Amino acid sequence: MSATPRTEAVECCEEHVVHTAAVDLARSAMPDEEITSAASDFFKAFSDKTRLRILTALAQEELCVCDIAALLGMSQSAISHQLRFLKQARLVKSRKSGKTVYYALCDDHIQVILAQGIAHVQEG
Repeated sequence: MSATPRTEAVECCEEHVVHTAAVDLARSAMPDEEITSAASDFFKAFSDKTRLRILTALAQEELCVCDIAALLGMSQSAISHQLRFLKQARLVKSRKSGKTVYYALCDDHIQVILAQGIAHVQEG
């Protein structure tokens, strides 16, 4: 099921009135630019369908590169590239067992964000 973008027009105010109290409240709750920049980078990791599929798989089970490549029908090289991106974004972690490297989600936050994003799209 793929989401189709909505083409609804964005409505604008008919008169220019700034609600100062609302703006002040929003400003006081807004994170620093450094935080919003880091959060933007974090969410970029979710913007690729292959990375989303990898994260979804890892939400179910710890997997090695061979497992993920077989699951997604892709080369180990392509999967390794995506895992490197996800690891740098601190979404996945790895552990070595003998000659095999297993990947898993870093923490429960990733699984919650992933599940909520998918649920939101499915409701659409």
